[in-house]
Amino acid sequence: MEPGGVRFYPGYLDRAQQAALVAAVNAVLAAAPLYTPRLPQSGRPMSVRMSNCGPLGWVSDANGYRYQRTHPETGRPWPPMPAALVVLWDELGRYPHAPEACLVNFYGPAAKMGLHQDRDEEDFAAPVISVSLGDSCLFRVGGTQRRAPTQSFRLGSGDVLVLGGAARLAFHGVDRIYPGTSTLLPQGGRINLTLRRVTHPAAATKHRPAAGNPDHG
Repeated sequence: MEPGGVRFYPGYLDRAQQAALVAAVNAVLAAAPLYTPRLPQSGRPMSVRMSNCGPLGWVSDANGYRYQRTHPETGRPWPPMPAALVVLWDELGRYPHAPEACLVNFYGPAAKMGLHQDRDEEDFAAPVISVSLGDSCLFRVGGTQRRAPTQSFRLGSGDVLVLGGAARLAFHGVDRIYPGTSTLLPQGGRINLTLRRVTHPAAATKHRPAAGNPDHG
């Protein structure tokens, strides 16, 4: 499936890879606990809980949407990005520079995410890569205008989705979670990992994967 830069890889991660990634994410969350972000203008809490790993993390609060180097509640730097995610970026990103942020979103049974664009980054040439773990969800993606037609499909545990090229600024969202569709997470729910490049890479700088410490220059 590749309409306009949307690349869908169903079952890209097998069960063992998924379990290993969950263990890595749990280590991230031990250092950077999930918190509830709030919408900038209304101050309303989002229905997802969130954390980050990598040099930069995306946050939302009364001061707006932005990337920063520290957890908004603990004040500590975000933990390193698991090496398996850097490898995944290398395999599917079609982009020569390292990811700088990985959002960790946890969706409970009633959580959802409205249609939105990922446009707080400086470099739109880099893709956004999304990894699904746990319960399935109904994902919807449209065009670069909010009123453009959308299509929906189901994302299951181990699926990977890439928004790149013409779809890099496509509106997208999660309409619902399907509780009980996976046994991967003992507590149930869905974890979504979203890999992003935030800043413009230094000229001619190309990274090589390194466990926990990729080149983010």
